[in-house]
Amino acid sequence: MAPRPRVLIIAEAANPEWVSVPLVGWSMATAIARQCNAHIVTQIRNRDAFLRAGMVEGEDFTAIDSEAFARPLWAIGEKLRMGQGKGWTTLQLINALSYPYFERLVWKAFGVAIRAGDYDIVHRVTPLSPTIASPIAAKCAHAGVPFVLGPLNGGVPWPKGFDAERRREREWLSYLRSAYKALPGRKSTLRHASAILAGSRHTASEISAKFQDKCIYLPENGIDPFRFKGRADPPKKGPLQACFLGRMVPYKGPDMLLEAAAPLLQSGDLEIEMIGDGPMLEGLKHTYSQGVNWRGWMAHEDVQSVLKTCHVLSFPSIREFGGGVVLEAMALGVPPLIVDYAGPGELVEDAWGMKVPIGTRADIIHSFHEKLTQLSTDRTLLHQMSDAAAQRIDTHFTWNRKADQILKVYKWVQSGGKVPRFF
Repeated sequence: MAPRPRVLIIAEAANPEWVSVPLVGWSMATAIARQCNAHIVTQIRNRDAFLRAGMVEGEDFTAIDSEAFARPLWAIGEKLRMGQGKGWTTLQLINALSYPYFERLVWKAFGVAIRAGDYDIVHRVTPLSPTIASPIAAKCAHAGVPFVLGPLNGGVPWPKGFDAERRREREWLSYLRSAYKALPGRKSTLRHASAILAGSRHTASEISAKFQDKCIYLPENGIDPFRFKGRADPPKKGPLQACFLGRMVPYKGPDMLLEAAAPLLQSGDLEIEMIGDGPMLEGLKHTYSQGVNWRGWMAHEDVQSVLKTCHVLSFPSIREFGGGVVLEAMALGVPPLIVDYAGPGELVEDAWGMKVPIGTRADIIHSFHEKLTQLSTDRTLLHQMSDAAAQRIDTHFTWNRKADQILKVYKWVQSGGKVPRFF
């Protein structure tokens, strides 16, 4: 048997107790570590969660304290974004300024070992943002150690016709976002990376043609079978049961869903579970009550208990990078109904879900109404898609599957041959 690769995994954001990017970072890093001789490097804010998860400091992981630089810049970013959960492009700019200091400290701690050949691979799992350069990519290349970057994801353009939503999200810098390609260190990072994992086809398309031969499409989200167990068992009779899961903010489209569903809610042909909190919640609750069960915020581990009672995930978000909620629903055998744009549009195919074209607000509302009406009268297609959705997760999107895919990338950067393709 070939020896297990020795991998230094850089996961600045990695935390089993949080959601979104930190949970992705934790899940991917630990899945890789189960199949390699790996050491994870993370930021100090994640240390206690690593310890509570049973990780041994100094053996399984190292926590880097970059707070002297990161904390004040993060505070500035929180002020500039003008609202909790808003201004993500602004926050990414702050991250792009503060992150290099973290990698400087990583090199200070591990540079000697990397140059000595103690690691076969250095893999930066997070940050996911393609705007954030890696100062140690060139240093690894000069030491003769392959550097794997990604999956990278983010920066999906706002679709036309949704400028009002864009402004409500305080996304002023998104109008200038393409300028990140000129940021110092980006070209050097791409040039010195041995493999570039792109979490979306949009992100892959933004990588220069000269680096496309080492760019591999690999969505960053995955499923932990221990977190999402069992299968959905919605009622055989009665109204169609749909679920919305996400923040109650304009770009997620909860208002579009409810407007599309209104006639079916009033006739009793549809009921919707609305899971999530946010600035739109109270207004929507005041407008829509019949047939809607307002759950508010729910702990991540409790969400599946509601999803399992539903026939369909109804999720008209118009700007998702990864679409983790889509995979979570599919893992339980709940087919997703989504807008064909960005992350969710890349994850969903007709065999296991439904897509409506991106268009104007009125177009999306009309298309969602048509799909929900169709499903409320004929659920035959849903039964077929349920099995296909769960099977798709099992074959491509568990974290163990992700680790298998990434190990094939490691083998390729070490030995050459045909570039691995997974989708």
